[in-house]
Amino acid sequence: MYLEIFKVENMGNDLSIMLSGVCDTFSSVIWDVEYFSPGKFEIYVSANAETIVLFQRGNIVGRSDDKQHYGIIEGVYLRTDAESGDYLTISGRFLMCLLNRRIIQPTLSFTDYHTYGEIVQTAVQRNCIRSRAKAERVIPSLEIGDVSGACWDTRTKLQISYENLMEWIYTVCQNIGGTANIRLREVSDGKYKMYFELSQGTDRSIMQQANMPVVFSDVYDNLLTYIYNADYSEYRNYAYIYGEGEGAHRQFATCYAGKEMPTGLSRYEMYVNASDLSQTVRSDDGSESVVSEAEYMEILKERGAENLVAPVLSSEATIVAESHQFVYGKDYKVGDFITMKHTGYGIQIPRVRLVGMIESFDSDGYGLTPVVQE
Repeated sequence: MYLEIFKVENMGNDLSIMLSGVCDTFSSVIWDVEYFSPGKFEIYVSANAETIVLFQRGNIVGRSDDKQHYGIIEGVYLRTDAESGDYLTISGRFLMCLLNRRIIQPTLSFTDYHTYGEIVQTAVQRNCIRSRAKAERVIPSLEIGDVSGACWDTRTKLQISYENLMEWIYTVCQNIGGTANIRLREVSDGKYKMYFELSQGTDRSIMQQANMPVVFSDVYDNLLTYIYNADYSEYRNYAYIYGEGEGAHRQFATCYAGKEMPTGLSRYEMYVNASDLSQTVRSDDGSESVVSEAEYMEILKERGAENLVAPVLSSEATIVAESHQFVYGKDYKVGDFITMKHTGYGIQIPRVRLVGMIESFDSDGYGLTPVVQE
C-alpha cells in the first residue's frame, strides 16, 4: 500500500485536481472510516523537501488500495529534532467534511412524497452544485454521483432550513440506515472530479441467508479483544413536536420509535421545538402556497423522528487483521451487518452494524479495530 497525493488548485470557477505524487515511506498511517460521520486520517512521515511540498493543506490524500475514501489535508504539524530527525504529522477528514462548510439555505420543502435519495441529492444540488446553487456557494468540481441501497428509496415529506448540510445528511443516514460519501473519479487523463454518492451496507449476519455470514468470535480465533457498552441514559423514544403558532393554537404532533407505542417505564419522552417549520411554503420562483394540516403533521413527525435518541449499544474490538476467514474490504466493509460472539462470557450479538473501522499501518504491522453498533 502507498499513499497518493492530489494537488488541488483553483482555476477560476473550477478546481484542478491532479495526482502530484506518491509516498510509500511513511512511519505510520491511521485510516479511520466511519459510516455515520466523515471519518478521519493521520499520517506520520519524515520531513524533507519532497514531503513538505506534497503534504500541503488543502491537498487530497488517497490510498492505492482504497478507491472509496479520500481525505483533505486540514492540519500539518512539523517537528524538528537534531537527534531523532524531522517529522511531519498530517491530519484531516474525508471529503464529506466539505459539506460541513454549507448550511441548508433557503428552506428545503417537500410537501409531496419523495425518496430520501431525491431529497438529499436536491439539498446538495441547491447548496453546492453549479447548476442549482448561487455562484458564491458552489463547491467547485463537486458532482452528483450514484445512489444504491433500498433505504434511499423510502419516501417521506419534510421541511428543513438553516441546518448544517453535512450534519443533517448524516442524521438522515442514521434514521434510514444508509451512508453518504464523496470520492474522486478520474474523468480524463490525469484529471479528477469529486462525486457525492449515497449507499447502504449489506447484511452479512447469521440472521440472513443471502450472503455468507461474517462472524467474529473468540472460538474462531479472529477476535482478540472485546468491549461491550450499553447506555440508556440519553435514550428518547417518544417525541412531542411543536410547530408554528402560540399557546393553545400551536400546532403539534407526536411520534415514537418502533411499531408499538411505548408505555410505562419503556417510554422516554422528549420535546422538539419545530417552530421553524411553516405551513406557508415559498417555492424557488418566489410564489407561496399553504400545505394542508395533514401534510404539516407529516412534516412535524419527520422532524420528531430525526430527533429521537437511540440507546448507546456499541462494541469495540480488535480483530485479526490478516485473517484467512474474512478479508476487510473484500468480504465485508463499513456499513455491513455482522455477528459478534464472545463465548467466554456468553455474549452473542447476532446482528450488529459495523459503523467504523480504524486501519493502522506502522512498524508493528497492520491492525484493524472495528466499531459496531446495534
